[in-house]
Amino acid sequence: MSDGVSINLISREKLTTMNEEEKVAFILSEVMDGKVLVLEEGLSPVEEADLMRRTMASIDHDTFIGIEIQGYYNANDLKRSAFKRFFARRTPPRMTVIGPAAHLRTIYKDGSVIQALILTEKPYIEGQAEAPPVAQATEA
Repeated sequence: MSDGVSINLISREKLTTMNEEEKVAFILSEVMDGKVLVLEEGLSPVEEADLMRRTMASIDHDTFIGIEIQGYYNANDLKRSAFKRFFARRTPPRMTVIGPAAHLRTIYKDGSVIQALILTEKPYIEGQAEAPPVAQATEA
């Protein structure tokens, strides 16, 4: 990644052609390559848990520090009672944004908007690089 961040929009059709294992492997591979993914349909809770488990196993503070994942759910699912939400099968989020934690920051999220900031420079990791320059006061 030399001059920016790649954003890939992944269709529901592409995701449905993959089984759970392939889907999680595909997403993790893309994110580890520094890409931000926007999934037309989100992951199931089982797939999301598997993605988190694999991500934690892949963390290397020099090259890959983790992922940022945000999705929003159908408003009707959120209105169900706690009992129904606990025992009923949860539908996947309508859309999910996934990217490297070093490049993606969620700024705002509600039921219809996910606002994210994509950083194009590798952030400072304590002890790994020279500290970023500190702003100096200037005289007018």
